Amino acid sequence: MNTLSRRQFVQLMATGAALGILPKVYGESGPTKKIGVALLGLGNYSENLLAPALQATKYCELRGIVTGSPEKIPRWQSRYDIKDKNVYTYDTMDELANNDDIDVVYVVTPPSTHKDFSVKAANTGKHVWCEKPMAMDEAECQAIIDACNKNNVKLAIGYRMQHEPNTRRFAQYAKSMPYGPFESVSSFAGHGGNGLPADNWRMQKEMGGGALYDMGVYAINGARFLTKMEPVAVTGRHEKSHPKIFREVDETTYFTMEFDNGLIADCGTSVVKGPNYLKVDCREGWYQLKPMQSYSGVTGTTSDGKEFSAIDGMQQTIQMDDDAKAILGKGPALVTGEEGLRDIRIVNAIFAAAQSGKRVTL
Repeated sequence: MNTLSRRQFVQLMATGAALGILPKVYGESGPTKKIGVALLGLGNYSENLLAPALQATKYCELRGIVTGSPEKIPRWQSRYDIKDKNVYTYDTMDELANNDDIDVVYVVTPPSTHKDFSVKAANTGKHVWCEKPMAMDEAECQAIIDACNKNNVKLAIGYRMQHEPNTRRFAQYAKSMPYGPFESVSSFAGHGGNGLPADNWRMQKEMGGGALYDMGVYAINGARFLTKMEPVAVTGRHEKSHPKIFREVDETTYFTMEFDNGLIADCGTSVVKGPNYLKVDCREGWYQLKPMQSYSGVTGTTSDGKEFSAIDGMQQTIQMDDDAKAILGKGPALVTGEEGLRDIRIVNAIFAAAQSGKRVTL
């Protein structure tokens, strides 16, 4: 029997998963080799969270890097034993198409670059993991989805909270309703601070900076995920306490999401204040995640005294293993491109509502 290349292996596994079958060549014990990941963008999140988390994954491993900062390459190669042939710049990433060591490109750059890099990665035949927020608008999100579909590769958006066990536990309550019907939802995500230098992308509108893109998607996605409902309208307003620093982007945004059954989610996001909780009030009690999106862990509590401690480990490890299993046909795709697109639609509607002062329907 001919030996399959790594790329052929992953593509055949993905095809089998799509058809509801797994090719016999793999056996019940699964693949003997891990999915190879290349991190595109070597900033803080890649360096201090994703790369360390990959060291504990079971189904994938760090094999390559794509960077626009050549001075970072020696440190990454030394720390993670990355081969010369698995090192790329943004200008040479098309050559990934010829590298069977790499199965996935994880795009970890500013939001305004997500569309171009994700499409380029898909066009090399590699699966795409794209950090949140997915892109700047619906058209960019759809372009990523279309490129992945055209190239028959998997797409996952980096919503680590949808992989976090306590968040998933409470999401199941939307079906079992242990505390009765929903009465209200409060979803707030932020962190304290006084802003960043003006040349930082998070302070630039065109790069996707500001509170709503960066932190607001946690509040939006959290409310949607725990209720399993889609909003039909939003309101929004900005609050600015540092106008000389936040000249282009929002620093604090409050908004509501209205669902078709009349439920209202009261939400907010900030990069100068630190709210961090997601609470669901029901007719017979409540449950909440507090903090709801902290790197250091998410704790769940309920009105009847239950407490669910944070996991021992990194949320990103669970996330990337789940996404790798989806590629291998060993689990479902948990956070699709369509999920990322829905949140961006809501983000843009909130901006429109804040600008007009009116309720905006979706």
